[in-house]
Amino acid sequence: MASQGKVSRALISVTDKTGVVEFARALKEEFGVEIISTGGTAKALVDGGVPVTPIEEYTGFPEMMDGRVKTLHPKVHGGLLARRDSEQHMAEAAEHGIGMIDMVVVNLYEFEKTVANPDVTFADAIEHIDIGGPSMLRSAAKNADAVTVVSDPADYETVLAEMRANDGATTLETRRRLQVKVYTTTAAYDGAISTWLAAQAESGCADAVLTADGEFAAPAAMSVKLEKAQDLRYGENPHQAAAVYRFDAATAPLFSSEAPLVGAEQLQGKPLSYNNFLDAEAAWNAVRELDEPGVVILKHQNPCGSAVAADVTEAYDRAFACDPKSAFGGIVAVNREVPLSLVEHFADRDKLFVEVLIAPSFTPEALERLSKRANLRVLATGGAAGHAKLEMRTVDGGMLVQRVDTVEEDPATFTFPTERKPTDAEMRDLMFAWKVCKTVKSNAILIAKNEMGIGMGPGQPNRVDSALLACQRADEVCERLGQEAGGYACASDAFFPFRDNVDTLAAHGVTAIIQPGGSVRDEESIDACNEHGIAMVFTGTRHFRH
Repeated sequence: MASQGKVSRALISVTDKTGVVEFARALKEEFGVEIISTGGTAKALVDGGVPVTPIEEYTGFPEMMDGRVKTLHPKVHGGLLARRDSEQHMAEAAEHGIGMIDMVVVNLYEFEKTVANPDVTFADAIEHIDIGGPSMLRSAAKNADAVTVVSDPADYETVLAEMRANDGATTLETRRRLQVKVYTTTAAYDGAISTWLAAQAESGCADAVLTADGEFAAPAAMSVKLEKAQDLRYGENPHQAAAVYRFDAATAPLFSSEAPLVGAEQLQGKPLSYNNFLDAEAAWNAVRELDEPGVVILKHQNPCGSAVAADVTEAYDRAFACDPKSAFGGIVAVNREVPLSLVEHFADRDKLFVEVLIAPSFTPEALERLSKRANLRVLATGGAAGHAKLEMRTVDGGMLVQRVDTVEEDPATFTFPTERKPTDAEMRDLMFAWKVCKTVKSNAILIAKNEMGIGMGPGQPNRVDSALLACQRADEVCERLGQEAGGYACASDAFFPFRDNVDTLAAHGVTAIIQPGGSVRDEESIDACNEHGIAMVFTGTRHFRH
């Protein structure tokens, strides 16, 4: 079969010119291959001493329409698609003066690199959609029985070595391997284009991924390209292999925020593990909900400590005080630059082991002090603004995709159904608890006091147990800090199905509650609050986190 892969004529047109001059020179000098080339590639080859036949000379048509039309011609695609074993195909090719092209060397316009530039215009992005390149690749790959198609500079040496071993021919096995690479490449390329276009409000795409108001439109199909960022030592457990991938430039506007975890600069410490990534993501998303200087300490996907303050150092001390025991082995997320003072408070607790410290940035003095804990993983994201638009989870056989859950409710839209309304201080605690509660696993209850998350009830099968657990934790914190128990604000991620939730909270000193409302028994909860003198707020929005 090797003789059927004999290369006599090659068409070369590449964006990435790495190694192409050397490759073309070897084709010409070692095997006498005629080189057809286009535009900038032809110039690079000629400048490198490789004689070429310009594409316009070969087809008899000039490049036109700003280069949009140059290889879309029967002499190109006929020479690629003609079956060498078909008398009809070869006769028609001879009748129309179509010569065979035995090799295509093509890589594509850098669309993904172009749209990664935040200042790219829509028009410029469109001009970087390659038409001729994918067309030639697909034509050549379809006829891999006879045509060698090289879409990756990494394959140049392999192809040359095989031609040297087979009298100027490639083997069918290699042509089949290169064929697969082509269709993988063009599929990913088309997916990147369609995803980027769909994300543009001005695209007018009927199946846009996002509607004009930013909601998920659930198109009939989605293409998502992932690029490996790094291998991980193992997954959730040592027997599970794992890696972390980042979204490509075209997909990132939908699935990555402006300051994502994957892409943060690791300033020191051991490589992140699979579990580190999961917990750091949860902590980073939680702390970004807080408008004031804030700190979230997270353990096993739940915020065991959270607080805001006038500065992040005080916020750290307050967050740590919520649950010092659980903070051991946790993730610390900060939503402002980390100063030396925070690090000194952190470092002074010599027995406190922390897996990851993540923040937008660190002062030089803070980093110098942190360097004394060489194994501590320190991540700088470069910012704290915004969230991704969409998120996905794998399920067996498919993928779940949804709009990212963020706390965007306007308090002006809240309803206050109880006789007593919350005081200003209670309302501050309620809003703090509401933002942090979103991060707690459902069924979620968070108890706050003085804008500290002092009691958490995560993931219980029923909401009463979550409420009881959160209140017990809050009472323990008050006792440890020498504070009077009670005067608590409570956030519930979903409505109360029965009044027993209110009764449990009231028994432990909760004076204000924020919850979505919407239960058929809301009146029972309202009556219970009125009996206990509790102020309750309905937000109208649920924040489950499974």
